[in-house]
Amino acid sequence: MPQPARRLEVFTESVIREMTRLSNRHGSINLAQGFPDFDPPTELIDALATAIRGPHHQYAVTWGAPRFRQALAKKNERFMGREIDPDRHLVVTCGSTEAMMAAMMTACDPGDKVIVFSPFYENYAADAILSGAVPVHVPLYAPHFTFDRDELSRAFATGVKAIVICNPANPSGKVFTREELLFIAGLAEEHDAFVLMDEVYEHIVYAPHQHTYFATLPGMWERTLSCGSLSKTYSITGWRLGHIIAPERLISRARKVHDFLTVGAAAPLQEAAVTALEFPDSYYTELQREYDVKRDVFLDYLKQTGLSYTEPQGAYYTLLDISSLGFKTDTEAAEWMTREVGVTGVPGSSFFREPEHRFIRFHFAKKEETLRAAGEKLVSGLKRG
Repeated sequence: MPQPARRLEVFTESVIREMTRLSNRHGSINLAQGFPDFDPPTELIDALATAIRGPHHQYAVTWGAPRFRQALAKKNERFMGREIDPDRHLVVTCGSTEAMMAAMMTACDPGDKVIVFSPFYENYAADAILSGAVPVHVPLYAPHFTFDRDELSRAFATGVKAIVICNPANPSGKVFTREELLFIAGLAEEHDAFVLMDEVYEHIVYAPHQHTYFATLPGMWERTLSCGSLSKTYSITGWRLGHIIAPERLISRARKVHDFLTVGAAAPLQEAAVTALEFPDSYYTELQREYDVKRDVFLDYLKQTGLSYTEPQGAYYTLLDISSLGFKTDTEAAEWMTREVGVTGVPGSSFFREPEHRFIRFHFAKKEETLRAAGEKLVSGLKRG
């Protein structure tokens, strides 16, 4: 019998989605897969109802419906502070998951090396392998998830073609400082490497930290593919609307990859999402205020467990240190929490290249009552455990 591709043996199916299935089986509170349990803004729901009744049921332009691209370019110009041409600098994708894969395939040929920080969102290593590239992991050191500059310099010196950066970062919640990003920019320029940015949490950053768009750093526009998504900012993870922003010479190639990966994102969803992209600045201020509250509520319960945890600088994840609970692995601990405590997280080992079994990742993109219910279960269950 013919054997399937060997590259698929190097990684597993998504551990995040596996934990969601386990959560559903046991009826636990799912803080594993990062989706909200609250609706998007009413104006956005109304816009979708209108779009569904309109003439938007056939293919949109492959790289994005013109009205959506125009609104997307205008919104990103506002926050990035640089000109973005909707016809030359954008490709609309089916979520940032496709955006990152398309960016990887645009930048790398088979055999090229790609730096991936560890811990990392589980897709990045898989994207590299599926693209035929070779991931080169550089550790981020807890509790603040800083990198060693000498280690990163040595990794670049091996002849890498690109580096992947998630900022703000999943799963660590790290927000890279401008100084850190400038150091990476210097290495990218010195070694003539691409920078593949995942910036889906750009609008969820906790004071005093600030988000810096990598493409706006001196000399970085020409070598950066900036991937983004509407999923987290507007609480529409199921809509699967993402994008890549880059100079024309890169976008022209990314559009080829996108065309043959998915053809195009859903036309009525693009039409409706224009409404969200035109929200005023006050929307983003209120979004941040709401996540400030959610973070504080959930971390207060973690504090009551007596266990150590990371304080996120951005995004909506925290890593709970379960090493004192006596489990052999974090997977065993996560499964026990799901069955016995009634709260599901993700084994942290799925995000680390190096052996690491002391963390469980939880997300707090939930209603306050959901977070309080989960928090009470964790305080009671972990103290008892």
